[in-house]
Amino acid sequence: MKLKSMTIYITILLVSFLIAACSDEDSGTGNESEQATNTETQTETETSIVVEDARHEATEPAASPALAINRGDTVVVGLQEPGGVFTPYFNTSGYDGNVQAVMFPPLVEINEAGEAVPGLAKSWDISEDGLTYTYNLQDDLLFDDGTPLTAADVAFTLTLLHDPSYGGGTDITEAKIVGGLDYKNGDADTISGINVINEKTIEVTTEVVNARSLRLIGGQVLKKDYYGKDYQKGQLDYLNALHQKPVGAGPFRFVEYLPGQEIRFEANEYYYDGKPEVAQFIYKTTEGDSLQFFQTGELDYSALSANQDNFEFLQTLGFADINVYTSSAYGYMTFNHEKEVFKDPKVRQAFVLGLDRQTIISTHYQGYAEVANIPVSPTSWAYTDEIGSTKYDPEKAKQLLEEAGWVEGADGIREKDGKKLTVYYFTSAGGLGDTLIPIAKENYKAIGIDLQVEQMDFNALLSRVGNGDHDLASFSTTMLTDPYNGIENFHSKSASSIIKGFGNEEIDALIEATIATNDLEERTNAFHNLYKALDENPPVILMDYKKVLSGTNARVDGFEPNGYRGIASSLKDLKIVDVNK
Repeated sequence: MKLKSMTIYITILLVSFLIAACSDEDSGTGNESEQATNTETQTETETSIVVEDARHEATEPAASPALAINRGDTVVVGLQEPGGVFTPYFNTSGYDGNVQAVMFPPLVEINEAGEAVPGLAKSWDISEDGLTYTYNLQDDLLFDDGTPLTAADVAFTLTLLHDPSYGGGTDITEAKIVGGLDYKNGDADTISGINVINEKTIEVTTEVVNARSLRLIGGQVLKKDYYGKDYQKGQLDYLNALHQKPVGAGPFRFVEYLPGQEIRFEANEYYYDGKPEVAQFIYKTTEGDSLQFFQTGELDYSALSANQDNFEFLQTLGFADINVYTSSAYGYMTFNHEKEVFKDPKVRQAFVLGLDRQTIISTHYQGYAEVANIPVSPTSWAYTDEIGSTKYDPEKAKQLLEEAGWVEGADGIREKDGKKLTVYYFTSAGGLGDTLIPIAKENYKAIGIDLQVEQMDFNALLSRVGNGDHDLASFSTTMLTDPYNGIENFHSKSASSIIKGFGNEEIDALIEATIATNDLEERTNAFHNLYKALDENPPVILMDYKKVLSGTNARVDGFEPNGYRGIASSLKDLKIVDVNK
């Protein structure tokens, strides 16, 4: 049985390949020995240790580089170049989202366990029937220009997201606010389900119970008399001029953006939870080696590829506070369910059982990942180690393929109706793919599958998978703020370009049940029921839960990154300490 990721657990397995380890964000497969005939024979020779989630304090804080110490009360963090759209709900780059998070906290935050906690809203109430949400704003809320943030700003934000010309990535219609579609479709001038009670209270009524609505409605807030000054229904192009002039209500406010260099912020004295002690915060976007930047003191904080080499390097610096934690994402290999070969669940089960995922994950990630058993991370309240399997069982895989009508041919490759069991697997070039490909090919060959592989850059991978050219392909989810985000693409009505052709009425009903209540215990049970069904009818090959490794210069205190929000929710608590004391 798998243990939770916050503990060290030992898994015994047979390793038949020793592959050089690299780092990558995609998922993959594992290997088997041709002499291994059952799971038991694999469980005797090697110990694989999953690194414990932990914080490690700097051993020599005074070794901090002079460049960092002389920076005083300015904190610098590395970030890849954003797209330059700093208005929430309108960005297409996740790095823009990192920038926005500094200035635009949501009404409802999320903690390290994936649970809803107060943000700009100090509390909320959900009606007994689960349809009406009442948000009570924090006292003395101000935007970073010193003007009040009120319920009217929340109402404007929700209205803007229903605009017929809104084309951003937030589908507010999922919340099914009463009158929302009437407004969007041009049949109403206002949204009847949005009711401003007073400056500090807003009530939103929905048509159906949806557990995601609390945070979907309770998102980031746009200033009405700034972002809505020139608002005309159906015409949102005017916002383009404001994307690099953001006005938020976060702990830091925007100062300037120098493309290819940095995004600079300053402490917001109007922040409801108190002005941060750090005077300036900077996202450094210069291209280069983030580990080197951290070593020289150019960065105060850096997230790195989680592996033993990087961990040990941070240790050698002496001045690094090291944090290892589990991401809320998971890696997977997706089946193309539109292909006839994958219509039979037994075939998909065989592909899962026929891969030695433990070996591939242990070899590649050096203990900084564990094999996934269900489509949600161990960080989540919806996780359980009582469902799903991580085992490698090639004999069972062979049996399932036989039952599905795939019989072994003269060359060892299985055949059915005159067609060989040849599958085409797409993955990103480099990284994990370099480790998994030879292992996966050997695994599949041993059970009668001919695996053909193509590696390509990520954009090409997305394009070709979108066209349905693949049989199998590797991906990883983004951070999952709700466990529903990890399974919504398994619905038969999903518009996902990655999960193609999966779903049926039974699975759909189980998916819908996970958000049909606001009660956490009931939701947990609903997710577990779904996971059991997905174990029998797998939409993907679950691969890994990866660790995140970060280093913080000991001169900065307060960073509390987690697998759901990264560093965003801890920026307000940053402070500079004297490392020479």
